[in-house]
This record gives sequence, C-alpha cells and structure tokens, in this order.
Amino acid sequence: MCGRYSLFAPPEDIEERFDATFDYEFEPRYNAAPSQSLPVVTGDEPETVQRMEWGLIPSWADDRSDFEFINARAETVREKRSFADAYESRRCLVPADGFYEWTDLGGASGKQPYRVTVGDDELFAMAGLYERWTPPQTQTGLGDFGGDSEPDSDPEPVETFTILTTEPNDTIADLHHRMAVILDPAEEDRWLTDGPDAVEALLDPYPADAMRTYPVSTAVNDPANDTPAVLEEVEVGG
Repeated sequence: MCGRYSLFAPPEDIEERFDATFDYEFEPRYNAAPSQSLPVVTGDEPETVQRMEWGLIPSWADDRSDFEFINARAETVREKRSFADAYESRRCLVPADGFYEWTDLGGASGKQPYRVTVGDDELFAMAGLYERWTPPQTQTGLGDFGGDSEPDSDPEPVETFTILTTEPNDTIADLHHRMAVILDPAEEDRWLTDGPDAVEALLDPYPADAMRTYPVSTAVNDPANDTPAVLEEVEVGG
C-alpha cells in the first residue's frame, strides 16, 4: 500500500517538472498523510497543480466515513464501483519525491519504517484517481411556526483522490506486498489522456534498480512529525 509520502522540493522545481503552475501557496510536506489536502495534476486541468484531500470518496456516497479510500488496487480498479467511473475519466498525477513503507522486525521490535526514493532523489508521479463528492444537505432550524426544519445552504463539494497500487518490485518486496504505481515521465501524459484500455499497461511495478530504500526514525509513524528530521537515515532499531 501507500499510506505516507513526501513532497518538499521547491515549488518552482515541481512546476517545471510537471509543466504546471500551483493555484495555491505550496508548503513542503515531509510526512504527507491521508485526509490532508495535497497536490495533484488532473487530466481536466493539466496546466494546474491543485490540491485535493487524500482519501477518495465516491460521488454517490451518502456518508464519507465509509469510503475514504487512500489506495485502489490496479488489478481490480475497473471492476470496483468506487473507482470504475474515475478510472474511465478522472485520472490524476500525484507528485512526490519519496514515500514510506513499514516492515515487521518481529518480536517486540515492532515495525521499522523505510523511506523509498526514485533515482537521485528525483521528483516522480504516482498514478491517482479523483472524485468530486457533495455532502448531503442537512436540516437545521425551525420553520416559521416551529414546524419542519429548513435546509442549510448548499454544502461545498469535496475533491478527493486515491493512489493506485500494484505488485511490488524486488526492491519493495522486502518491505511490503504492495507498492504505489509510479509512472515513468514518458507515461504521465498518457495516464491523463489515453483511454482506459490503453493505460492498463502502465500499471506495472516501477523498475527495482531505479529505486533506493533506507531506514528512518519511527518518528515518521506520527503524521504530526512533518519536518526534515523524518528523512534522515538511521540504524535499524535506532
């Protein structure tokens, strides 16, 4: 799975890499976590880096609490009602410069977090899907004569995204049985614009020899620790 990642490159580098401009003031994230608003580039607005909430809520959901999907399996994404429509026409790039996985050390040692990077700490894009969900209108207050309640004003739509996962390559397999779908730069435009049949071939594991892993502090376990300190390599058990 992919449940934590980072994006702390200078905004001008991100804009140049993805040929898109931020529509908000970007802040670096060293420990990006689900439910946070994070940068994405969509097929509808490929010239803009916008932010959406991590945890996809299908447009048809009545209650967000049952549906905040942070990942979608590449092998079944077209079959699942929660993702099928988004896979057809609402794909996005999720910019990152690293992500985290945890491996079980066994016994009382617990799990050890590892940071995963691509190339020479390069920016890369994970394959994502996005949706726009409108919360149901609630009823508050009383009518003119203390009778029926009146509806609130129209609720604001919420834009959310999920990250696709696939089988791990040899580098990630030692850490986890799934990994994020990472797109080669030459594949990114295709992911945004090609038809659903054509992009299926893009959902394979990224080349293992192009990735590096190293252990980091368990401080990354807490999303509140969103500082450069969580990037530093440690000795296993440190």
